[in-house]
Amino acid sequence: MTQYQKILRIATQGKSLHKITSQVSAIVVESGIKTGLCNLFLRHTSASLIIQENADPDVLRDLENFFAKLVPEWENYIHSTEGADDMPAHIRTVLTHSSEQIPIAQGRLVLGTWQGIYLWEHRQQRHTRELVVHLMGE
Repeated sequence: MTQYQKILRIATQGKSLHKITSQVSAIVVESGIKTGLCNLFLRHTSASLIIQENADPDVLRDLENFFAKLVPEWENYIHSTEGADDMPAHIRTVLTHSSEQIPIAQGRLVLGTWQGIYLWEHRQQRHTRELVVHLMGE
């Protein structure tokens, strides 16, 4: 069993979805693992990971609009020392994921035709996010 680990640093431009499929795929190729598992872990509490539609950008816009209504920034949250967008960002992260697991076969991520991996920045300001990519397999 081979293990391979790398940290991706992703610069976000504020609240938005960042497609990271190609960056993660490149790490899988670099690892040389042909069959196994890719574990992704985002080391933050105000951003998240999702696997979602990669063809029609309207899907992503609808998700952003839905979450804006579901978790509004203008609520009177107790935790507000880091700004009005901080507590909503934590709630959005709880409702999504900070980790994902994707099988590897024939040296590639086993994603569906219309699936992409996205880092979802929930804060208004730019951040550099760290994603741990841990691969196991043969």
